[in-house]
Amino acid sequence: MSTEAFAGLDEERVDHRFKGLPPDADGLTVGELAAQRRNLFTDGFTTPVLALSAERLEHNLKLMETYTARHGLAFAPHGKTSMAPRLFQRQLDHGAWGITLALPHQVRVAREFGVRRIFLANEVVDPAALRWFAAELAADPSFHLVCYVDSVRGVELMDAALRGAARPLDVVVELAAGEGARTGARTEADCAAVADAVAAAPTLRLAGVAGYEGEVPEADPERVRAYLRRLVDLAAGFDKAGRFRGVEEIVVSAGGSAWFDAVADVFAGIPGLSLPVLKLLRSGAYVSHDDGRYREVTPFNRVPGEGALEPAFRLWAQVVSRPSAGQAFANAGKRDAAYDLDLPVAQVVRRDGVERPATGVTVTGLSDQHTWLSTTPEADVEVGDWIGLGLSHPCTSFDKWPLIPVTEADGTVVEYVRTFF
Repeated sequence: MSTEAFAGLDEERVDHRFKGLPPDADGLTVGELAAQRRNLFTDGFTTPVLALSAERLEHNLKLMETYTARHGLAFAPHGKTSMAPRLFQRQLDHGAWGITLALPHQVRVAREFGVRRIFLANEVVDPAALRWFAAELAADPSFHLVCYVDSVRGVELMDAALRGAARPLDVVVELAAGEGARTGARTEADCAAVADAVAAAPTLRLAGVAGYEGEVPEADPERVRAYLRRLVDLAAGFDKAGRFRGVEEIVVSAGGSAWFDAVADVFAGIPGLSLPVLKLLRSGAYVSHDDGRYREVTPFNRVPGEGALEPAFRLWAQVVSRPSAGQAFANAGKRDAAYDLDLPVAQVVRRDGVERPATGVTVTGLSDQHTWLSTTPEADVEVGDWIGLGLSHPCTSFDKWPLIPVTEADGTVVEYVRTFF
C-alpha cells in the first residue's frame, strides 16, 4: 500500500473537525498526538468519545485470518464497514486477498492508499465512475477490480461507458438470494442471459459468480445453504458451458458476517472446475464486532470450537443530568452511537478512576445529543460519571467518527484510525 498516503494521515493536523480529542492537542499532527500516548480518561479527551480496543481488534484480525486459512477461503473483508485505510492495511497484513467495497467513492479511497485488489459488491452503471475505473486499470497493470452485474441493461450501459478502455473490466454475475431479496438476477435463466450479454461486450470479461446469503428470505441454515448450493451450481454450469474464457481463475464469492460458516461448508464442496477457483469470503463486521446484532448472529455462536470474536468498540459518554431516581441522561446521541438496529448497552460506570458494572442502568432511547437512561434503585449513577456503552452494528458506528482513538486496556491511546465516509 502507499506509504506516502499513510504518511499523510500522520501529518494531518488535529483540530475542531475531530470530536472527542483533547482541545489542547489542536495544531499537533495525528502522528505527534499518537506519540504522546495520552490516556483516554485522564489526558484531556472530551465526551462523548468512541474508542477501539487495541487488544480486541488484534484478536479479531488474527481469528479471521486463521479461520479463512483453515477453511481454504480467500478473504476480501467488506471495507465499507469501516472505510479506514489503516484497518485495510491491517487486514491485508493478516492475509486478506483484497478489500470488498460497495461504491465508486469507496474504491477511490482504497486506491488512494494503494489497495491493489478490490471486489466491488454492487452494480455500477455510472459512466463517470466506469471511465475512472478504466483509467485506473490502464495506469496500473497490478490493479485487479471485480464488479457485480445482474442485468442485460446494466451490461449494455457498462459497455457503452467503457468503450476504448485498455483493459476489460472483470465482472461476476450476481445471483439473487430469493424473490423479494435485494439486487441480483432472480433465476438461473436470467443469470445466463446476463452472462451472454457480458460475452458480447468487448469491454467486459466474465470472471465468476457471486451473491449475498444475508438476504435469503426467512434465513435459516437450510435455506442459506440451499441458496449457496445454487450459487455453486451456477458457477459449475457456466464453466461447463465454456463461459469463463480468458481468466486465470473462477471467482465464487459470498459471505456476510452472519452466515460465513455456511459459506465455508458449501464452498468446501465446490467440484473440480476447468480452472482454479477463488473461494472468496467477504465478511467485514468482524473487524470490530459489536455488542448487538452481530454478537447475536455470529457463526462462532454455532461453531464455538472455531473461536469467538470480541466486541472492540466502546462509546464513552458522561452523565450530565439526573432529574429523578429512575432517570439519567448522558451526552451522547444519534450522531455518536449506532442505533439503526439496536440501542447501545450500558456496560460500565467510571468514577474517580474506578470502573464498575453499570448495574441497574438501561439505555431506553437516543435523542440527537442525549442518551436516555433508565435507572433502578440499585443503580449507582451520579452527574459527572463516565458511562461506557457497547454498540450495535459497526457499519453505522465507524461512519460517525472521522478519527477514532485505539486504546490499550489501561486507556493508553496508541494510534488513531482515520475514516472516510
